[in-house]
Formats: sequence, structure tokens, C-alpha cells
Amino acid sequence: MDIFDKLTILSDAAKYDVACTSSGVDRKGEPGSIGNAVAGGICHSFSADGRCIALLKVLLSNDCVYDCSYCVNRRSNDVRRTTFEPKELAELMIQFYRRNYIEGLFLSSAVVRNPDYTCEQMIEVLSLIRNTYRFRGYIHVKAIPGADDKLLTTLGLLADRMSINLELPSHDSLKLLAPDKSRESILVPMGNIKAGIHENRTDLAKYRNTPKFVPAGQSTQMIVGATPETDYQIINLSAALYKKYELKRVFYSAYMPVVTGRNLPSLDTKPQLLREHRLYQADWLLRFYEFEAAELLDEQNPNFNPLIDPKCNWALNHYDFFPVEVNTAPYEVLLRIPGVGVKSAQKIIRARRMGSLDFLDLKKMNVVLKRAQYFITCRGKTAMGIPTHPDAVLRGLLSEQGAALAQPDMEQFSLFDNTTSTKEELIKCLTGQI
Repeated sequence: MDIFDKLTILSDAAKYDVACTSSGVDRKGEPGSIGNAVAGGICHSFSADGRCIALLKVLLSNDCVYDCSYCVNRRSNDVRRTTFEPKELAELMIQFYRRNYIEGLFLSSAVVRNPDYTCEQMIEVLSLIRNTYRFRGYIHVKAIPGADDKLLTTLGLLADRMSINLELPSHDSLKLLAPDKSRESILVPMGNIKAGIHENRTDLAKYRNTPKFVPAGQSTQMIVGATPETDYQIINLSAALYKKYELKRVFYSAYMPVVTGRNLPSLDTKPQLLREHRLYQADWLLRFYEFEAAELLDEQNPNFNPLIDPKCNWALNHYDFFPVEVNTAPYEVLLRIPGVGVKSAQKIIRARRMGSLDFLDLKKMNVVLKRAQYFITCRGKTAMGIPTHPDAVLRGLLSEQGAALAQPDMEQFSLFDNTTSTKEELIKCLTGQI
């Protein structure tokens, strides 16, 4: 098998390993159009300075000794098998980089022979890329659960980010669908990686030339929809992982029925893409909006309403918290308002130092008023014609007509009180210069 055939097989097999916030998309390339959401091989990530970078996304091998029911590469599945030689893959990645196709590498693998052997092969690939070709760019590598701690440490010294797939949200589901894996073989390496990162920070403070260990942190992935866990269970698990293992990200992958199995959804089951999207939104609330998992869902309401985002869902379930007066509410309260993001909350805090704000001011700050208008007051007044009962608010959020902000008479609003700032100060405030 030549290297192009290997690349075709192993890049396609890698598309089920989530490295971005989307999965299950089936838009193919067509003549006269650009882009293809089906073909594997390239994924995207974001650097620390906000740039979107292209990564070669590929498996070292799909010749797996495990028989996980949900996996297309499982031992009992009839697919073409192949494995890159470490030198082949390293050379391929560097040639792609030199041609400006990619800026980094996302490397995963099936378990070949045993976890230690697979990890050794991945280390050899990264050693060639880092030491022989002197590549200094971004590398994300999937750690192999069950591999020796020393091997995982060596792997972490060669990669920027490591991730260990949790795979399924509960111990029972993992035992049912992936009997060759155990929760301990996944969580113990997570803890060791966390400890290694902390130790490395201490060493870096003492010794300038200490090699960096997983400088971009670690992440994990959960499959959503293959087993009956609720959103409540998944979000609580994610919150615990963030707290205990200091993960950078938890990725959610809507299960795609590509193989048959008596414990799996049927092949005609559609991927739960909207549910995946809602979980990512809830995850964002945990990481950036100071929400606790127990606030978002409970055992009586274990799943998100798929028709509205989790923040609106929370707001409707806690309607006695509203309305919020934007001119006096503290920052952490502003973050609770649907339609108000982190940046717009910061703009509100800065702008109201110079005068009271109204609905037009909020619109200019990019507050999403079609949602926020139901939950706020400006100068003690609500927006005209806004309902005050949660059921009516829900209908308004779901209705394009109800969600559209009524356009006020623009002349009756001033961005600040007449006694305050000049136009120049206003512009500085709204653009974050004040």
C-alpha cells in the first residue's frame, strides 16, 4: 500500500476524533463550490493569539486490538487496515507544512498490539518532527489510555496539547460498549498529566532551560447519544473534570451510527447535532459565565430545551431573578442576562460610569436585544410591548416576530445623559479604550 492510500484511509478514520466543535456534518463538495465537510485530513484549531490554524488530522494506525462497539476501527469491523511507519508520517507532515497546506499536527491512533507499543510509535513520530526536522509549530496528540506513565511523560514533552478521550459519560456505558477500556485507565493518566503540568511550572520558574510539558494543557472528548445519559449527567461530569483535572476543553461528539450493534442506536438514527450544540453552549457558561452545573439543570429537569439556548433556558426557569437594571447590576449579574456576553458586559460596566444607558446604547454595544429585551430594564423601564409572563416570553423567544426588537424613535434617545460625555469619549468607551 502506497503512502497516498495510507493517508486516505487514516485521515478518513480520524474524522471521528473530535478536535473542533462540530461533528456529523454531511455537506460534500460540489462542482462550482468550495469546501467539503465530509472529507477528512484537515481540522482547525485556534492559537493563543486568536489565529485559526490548519492541522493535519490523521491516525498513526487504524489496526486496533480493542473491540469498542461504537468505533468504526474496532477489531471486529471489516475495514481496510493500515499503519504509518513513523518516518513516513513525519516526512508527510513536514512536506505538507513546507507547501503551506498546514501549520501543525493532530495525531491520534488506534491501539496497535498494546498501549505501550502504540505510544512508543507515536513518540518516534513526534521525535522525528521535533528533533530531526526541528519543527516548532503546534502539535496535539491523543494519549493512549493504559500506556506507561514514563511514555506519556515523554509524549507530553514533545506535544503542545494532550488529550485522553473519556469516550462515554458513565462507567456503566463504558463497560457496556468498550469492555477493553476502564474509567481508571483514563482518569489516572489525566491526573498524572495535571501533576506533570504543575511540576513543570515549578521547574520553569527555577530553571530557564527546562523543557515544557504539555504547555497548552489537556482536553478530553465524550460521545453524546450512543448511551442514555442525560444532559444533567454530562454537564455535571464536565464540571467535575474541569475542577479536578483543570482541563482546557471538554469536546462533545454527537454519535454517528456508522456500525451496527445490539447495544447501539440503529443505523438510521440521526446524529444529535442540536443537542451537541446545546452542550457546547452550556459548557461555555461553565467556563466563562460563572455558572455552576447544578444551576443549569437538575434531576427534575435533566435535559436542555432544544429550542432555546441554555442561558435562556436558565433565565426562564429563574424568572424571579429578572428584570435586571443594566445601569446598576454588578458584572456577575449582567453575565446572567441572555443576549449579554462577556465583552458586552464589560462594555456596559465601562460605559455606565459616564452616564445612564438605554436600549439604543445596548444595541450599539452589540448586546443581542432580541433576547435581552425580555430580561432587562433601562432607567427603570422595560422595552415597549414586552410580555412579563415566562410562557409569553418563551413564545416571544421562539417567534421571529416576537424576537425582533421594536425600533424606537431614535431621536428620543441619547447615548448618555446630556450632562456627561462628548462624542469622542463615547466612541472610546464603546470601543474599549476607556
